[in-house]
Amino acid sequence: MTTYSAITTLKGVAAAEAMTVAAEGMDPAPYGVGYLEIEDGSGLFEVAAYFTERPDPGQLALCAAAFGARAFTLSEIGERDWVSEVQRELTPVVAGRFLVHGSHDRGAAKRARHPLEIEAAMAFGTGHHGTTRGCLMALHLLAKSGFRPRRIADIGAGTAVLAMAAASVWKRRCLASDIDEVAVATARANARANRLGPLIATARAAGFAAPRVRADAPYDLILANILANPLKRMAGAMRAHLAPGGVIVLSGILNEQRAGVEAVYRAHGFARIRIGRDGDWSTLVLQG
Repeated sequence: MTTYSAITTLKGVAAAEAMTVAAEGMDPAPYGVGYLEIEDGSGLFEVAAYFTERPDPGQLALCAAAFGARAFTLSEIGERDWVSEVQRELTPVVAGRFLVHGSHDRGAAKRARHPLEIEAAMAFGTGHHGTTRGCLMALHLLAKSGFRPRRIADIGAGTAVLAMAAASVWKRRCLASDIDEVAVATARANARANRLGPLIATARAAGFAAPRVRADAPYDLILANILANPLKRMAGAMRAHLAPGGVIVLSGILNEQRAGVEAVYRAHGFARIRIGRDGDWSTLVLQG
């Protein structure tokens, strides 16, 4: 099936969030919309929408103009089955007690203490990225240290691999939230596939904005594998929604960004437990 992508850039996270909401109302409607920060210091965000039918160029132009964005670049995506190709290339990932694998590697999963089956999909988190591995290792070490959280939240959950990892270790209900509707649907499907459905609640939310995310607070453990600048902006909200003595695991942080992120959280009363590094990426484990 031929699909289409429409991609633009604009200034500011608020404008990017608003544009993703507006794009969902187009006709034909996109099957997926999301945004990410371009980590070059420019303050620009990329917004991408994906369609099964060719979108109306006029609607795209109006949407771009309404938010002061650059003109959308519209591209046709051929019928190549990218998901199947990626699945074939993904090998199992081991991080402490966790083994993240695709359905094609279920045999290897039988030997793992905590296997998590994640397929390549339109959501971040197959375990192969250094940020995801770093968070999984942080969870492994927290469990090994005797930490026992009761309330857990995975903010910006993507595939919910971290939420499922926490739920599988501590047998506690974990809330997995994401701003992207496709990610939320993927999280639900993964929870069911891993027989963790009763332990994984999902919510569509930007940070802690949704009532459901706020209602479950305070959390004993918050996981946030996002990006450095959004994590800085969320420091106050992290403090407000964390139980006294609770722990946060932060990633999506380049090694050179780690000190800046940690300084912001230290100013909000957090103390470092440990720093993990995986290639170019750092994972911060902090206590409130």
